[in-house]
Amino acid sequence: MDRAQVNGILEEFRIEFMYCWERLPNKGFFLVLLVAWLGLFQFLGNSTLGYTPTPSLLVWMCRVYTAGGANLIESEGSFVLLIPFVVLFLFWLKRKELIGLELRPWWPGLLLMTMGLAMHLFGYMAQQPSISIIALFTGIYGIMGLAWGWAWLRASFFPFFLFGFCLPLGFIIDPITFRMRLMISQLVELISHYVLAIDVIREGTTLRDPTNHYGYEVAAACSGIRSLLATLALCVILAFVSCQKPWKRLLMVASAVPLAIFGNLLRMLSIIIAAEIWGQSSGDWVHDGGPFGIFSLLPYLSAFAGLLLLEYYLRDRSSTQPTATA
Repeated sequence: MDRAQVNGILEEFRIEFMYCWERLPNKGFFLVLLVAWLGLFQFLGNSTLGYTPTPSLLVWMCRVYTAGGANLIESEGSFVLLIPFVVLFLFWLKRKELIGLELRPWWPGLLLMTMGLAMHLFGYMAQQPSISIIALFTGIYGIMGLAWGWAWLRASFFPFFLFGFCLPLGFIIDPITFRMRLMISQLVELISHYVLAIDVIREGTTLRDPTNHYGYEVAAACSGIRSLLATLALCVILAFVSCQKPWKRLLMVASAVPLAIFGNLLRMLSIIIAAEIWGQSSGDWVHDGGPFGIFSLLPYLSAFAGLLLLEYYLRDRSSTQPTATA
């Protein structure tokens, strides 16, 4: 694609954006309320100053998602940073539907804003940032309703629902993480014994060979919870974009769990196989990612490949296939 083609695409986008922007009513009203609402959470959003020394809830969220900014790859919630861009992109895909609605002020949206404000005050006083995060998005949803009405809220519930992935789970996922660690350990032991003919001893979530030639602990970071959350987010997006029938959407969302487990199982098996053949150092090399970090991406690549295959068979094609009349 040459520069002229890129400029042409950008010009088409600009024209389409300006057309939608001009047809959108109450823009100034919405932007003023949005800036004021975000300012509240920027300057009076976080009261847990002893743990994260910033009054901004937005900064607090970024530090939690990125493990303090030290490691984007290893952080369990770093993919959440992409959610706002995904939501904006999905809003753009639905622009014709949204612009075609009857858009007008809807004063019950004040109730959602009031509810969000009350939740934030409670979360601020109780030093519970997670409650304030829910309040943040509740208020934004209410501002959209106040500016553009109930029809807009109903049509935009998805993709706005995706902001639910921005809520830090913290200790809530600890029981899930432990069960996933135990399940992965058991599956690796089972497949190693009966499929690969590798003698592996499992002690809780620790895997080793009988001579202690190598050993690995299926730690929390190896449980697959990161790939599960990322796969679940992609499942929700594809389910609502590609499928209209509820059972198809539920099936695609439910597939996130087995796909994430399968992807992480492949990674752990690759570590055990490398250690069995070439020793602990080779297993550590695979554990650390191998060439270009490809083994670290194995849980994501395999899960996403399986998800795209499932989406191909479940997607609704009636609206995309041309009819005889057309």
